Amino acid sequence: MVLLPPCAPETCGKEFRQSLKKPSPNYPYGYKKRKPRIVPAFTIQAMQRNTKVLPPPKCGVCDPLPPKPTMFRKCYQRGEFPVSIEFTTSGKKLSWKVPIEKLDFHHYLPIFFDGLSEGTYPFNFIVEQGIHDLVTKGSYKVLPVVPQLIIPIKNALATKRPTVLCHALKCIQMLVTGCDRVGEALVPYYRQILPTLNLFKDKNRNIGAGIDHTTTRGENVADLIEDTLQILERYGGPDAFINIKYMIPTYESCVLN
Repeated sequence: MVLLPPCAPETCGKEFRQSLKKPSPNYPYGYKKRKPRIVPAFTIQAMQRNTKVLPPPKCGVCDPLPPKPTMFRKCYQRGEFPVSIEFTTSGKKLSWKVPIEKLDFHHYLPIFFDGLSEGTYPFNFIVEQGIHDLVTKGSYKVLPVVPQLIIPIKNALATKRPTVLCHALKCIQMLVTGCDRVGEALVPYYRQILPTLNLFKDKNRNIGAGIDHTTTRGENVADLIEDTLQILERYGGPDAFINIKYMIPTYESCVLN
């Protein structure tokens, strides 16, 4: 008499039940995990399975603003300025048709500062060179006009465009260093000027071992901001540092240290 081995199923009941839970090969997703759905936050859908909450949008506090038409551009296109660009063997310069000492600074200087928001040629060249000529040849007329220059400077810095920021910072340095007591007159207006500088004070590009050539060309916004703050402190009198420190807490004094 021959004894046969007991008949045992190939798979037990537990393994058979586990095999029923596996998806069919013909199922659209197969064995791959289904991608989670993107759902808005603070909704009932965020509590469902296989969902991913949509992240909040970026605030864009440092994003540049689109250019807007300025009063300087309108006046220049109408031909209201007694100035023209003269091309010489040494380069370009402004040719004034009227002596600068006879100009009305209360009218022309705020319009030129309003042109700081312009970032295209020839407007940016005329603005920078025009401010330089007005400040150097009529520095004694600038101090009474300072309150009219605050809003144009604030609008130029509020554009947050790097080229416009560099352009405006150079003109501020020129204004403070070229005119007497203008640095002290700007101290009450630091709350309008310095908030934008606080955003870009540490905006340096990290390029590793490379060389950032914008620093040598004077186009690095962070370096220009640091130089401008130091000039404002030197020419702003005894109350300049405490007011700068109030608006830009990371600033360190160049006089006290």
